[in-house]
Amino acid sequence: MYLRNNNANRVAIIGASGYGGIQCLRLLNEHPQFEVTFLGGYKTASKNWNELAPFLQLNDNQIIQAPDPDLIAEKADFALLSLPNGLSSSLTPELLQRGLRIVDLSADYRYRSLEQWSEFYSLEAQKLNRTDNTLCAEAIYGIPEWNQQEITNAKLVACPGCFPTAGLLPLMPFVKQGLVENEGIIIDAKSGTSGGGRNPKEHLLLAECSEAISPYGVIGHRHTSEIEQQLEFISGQKIQIQFTPHLVPMVRGLLSTTYCRLRDPGLTAEDCRTVIEAVYRDKSTIEILPVGIYPSTKWVRYTNKILISIQVDKRNGRLIILSVIDNLIKGQSGQAIQNLNLMAGLNHELGLPLLTYYP
Repeated sequence: MYLRNNNANRVAIIGASGYGGIQCLRLLNEHPQFEVTFLGGYKTASKNWNELAPFLQLNDNQIIQAPDPDLIAEKADFALLSLPNGLSSSLTPELLQRGLRIVDLSADYRYRSLEQWSEFYSLEAQKLNRTDNTLCAEAIYGIPEWNQQEITNAKLVACPGCFPTAGLLPLMPFVKQGLVENEGIIIDAKSGTSGGGRNPKEHLLLAECSEAISPYGVIGHRHTSEIEQQLEFISGQKIQIQFTPHLVPMVRGLLSTTYCRLRDPGLTAEDCRTVIEAVYRDKSTIEILPVGIYPSTKWVRYTNKILISIQVDKRNGRLIILSVIDNLIKGQSGQAIQNLNLMAGLNHELGLPLLTYYP
């Protein structure tokens, strides 16, 4: 149990009643250096938190308030925005003007230009008249184990999606060092139903998704372009991937399997494990498993950890990377708090769970 600092940084959570907001509140409620001083929401405004969420009782039992920028700025230093795509961008410029620093869990600032965002989020773009292209260019794509210094100095951090998090962290070291071919990269990923959010959706009903596994977004999924953008940014080269997500009948967890061809087919699994272990050796949120040990999503449930396993198929010179995360924590709220920690000048791992409950 952490002892709270009386001079804790004040945090507003906007979109508090969604899955992302609930996880953020749960984690920050016991964080030693942050205090949640404002709960915001649109549909839930004026509701009592303890009545809305009796499973997560708060001592101060806050009332959820409409996200008014002046009121938020009065009560908080940082804002975690856990809002549907499109809504964050309507609030972010106002908060930045009032001096807040922002961690955005939506996709509104993951792309480096408004044009790119509008291309891949066309439905949202049609409803909005966004003019914040400068903010898109200035926002930092927040992968705490990769670009720590940029996040530390940022005013606006865009958190990656859960699929990009699970795919990029293990793949980036090999792409950065030019060890794999830029073509023919395949990411096959499977996630629990909580990844679809808390709003009711037909395909997430128990009768629809139970006892089944199904692919979706087979061609042109939004996360494809998000992953490609980051890989191209770190490599300086054009990269195309094939990404296919699947829905599996579990609440939380994500397994990503990546296939790519090694430039040097003589490299062994142990060689490749040495490469990635050297990159992440001082990061306790990332664990590289011994060769031949393959991860289960259950091993990371309720933690802010990613487990990575490396294998090489000597028959065809392919590198196979397996990774697992809790999609709601490492893939969402936990990573957001890692970014928040860095922005506040703290260790990025502070206050975050690294040990699972098993089984």
